[in-house]
Amino acid sequence: MHLWLPGWIRHELNPPRRTAGVRHLYFCLADHFEPYWGGAGEETARTLVRDWASRYPEIAAPHRDSSGTAPQHTYFYPQEEYDPRILDVLADLAGRRLGDVEVHLHHDHDTAAALADKLNGFTEILHRRHGLLRRDPHTGQLRYAFIHGNWALDNSHPEGRWCGVDNELQVLLDTGCRVDMTMPSAPHGTQTSTVNSIYFARGRSGARKSHDSGRRAEVGQWRRADELLMIQGPLTLDWHRRKAGVLPRIENGELSADNPPRAARVRLWSGCGISVRGADEHVFVKVHTHGAQPRAMQTLLDGGLQLLWTSLEREFRDRDDWQLHYVTAWQMYEAVRELVRGKRRGEVAA
Repeated sequence: MHLWLPGWIRHELNPPRRTAGVRHLYFCLADHFEPYWGGAGEETARTLVRDWASRYPEIAAPHRDSSGTAPQHTYFYPQEEYDPRILDVLADLAGRRLGDVEVHLHHDHDTAAALADKLNGFTEILHRRHGLLRRDPHTGQLRYAFIHGNWALDNSHPEGRWCGVDNELQVLLDTGCRVDMTMPSAPHGTQTSTVNSIYFARGRSGARKSHDSGRRAEVGQWRRADELLMIQGPLTLDWHRRKAGVLPRIENGELSADNPPRAARVRLWSGCGISVRGADEHVFVKVHTHGAQPRAMQTLLDGGLQLLWTSLEREFRDRDDWQLHYVTAWQMYEAVRELVRGKRRGEVAA
């Protein structure tokens, strides 16, 4: 906690400005979707994904946000687990407007050149073979959102594991990444001192963990050429869940079998006030899960997602002072971009 508690205290002492009128909550569920987790074989992994795809649409069907959009599930799929049949299934869900697919990667003792090859090759096959991601209309380069496996973004693991690439942020930028959603990682040692923030990080040659701090996103100050947008999920203390009945547990936005969705957690997430400075009526909540792990999948599909969406809709859709927006990871990036560029409320696409 020494890595992030001072930043959390500063955030709590300087909360976002409360605004009058309608507020907006953008909710993104970022899934570190790893069907081959734990050494699963091909048939096991494909069966698991087919089961997910057969059940998810029916579970999502009764739920809508304030504009009538269904819940959005973003599958951050790992490059090293590429399976064309699985990606076809996920692409079908995306085509039915039930989510999207972005880039996930586990690597170790890597180099910048090898990393660039992996990312460029993977994004091309996602786009050409499966119709995923998007091209920049001016440059033609593919654009993507990213989550780093094992939390070790920018070679940030304390023991130097699970990455190997100093200044990884620049490699991501060069290959078309425009937003990273890895954090928070607490209680892991890769956690940044910056918490509950949307900010721009700049890589530094030969340096590690350059995203530990950065330039806060604010209206009128969009991304500079060498900056990567970082959208963090909530990180706070949950005094309703205590260790040994005394110490609060960490709330880091992870949905799992051991920490399933609860209505009280929804309120904690929004209370972190993650926003763009100068547009504080727009609150961003990005939570994460490992939905292809069997125990997590069972938790989510056997009532967890229903409880999650029902709680969100009760708190932020069915009230006069809030509007709820279900968004993919890329849509969350676009909403932040539009706010920073000065668009407000009804002008922001959700």
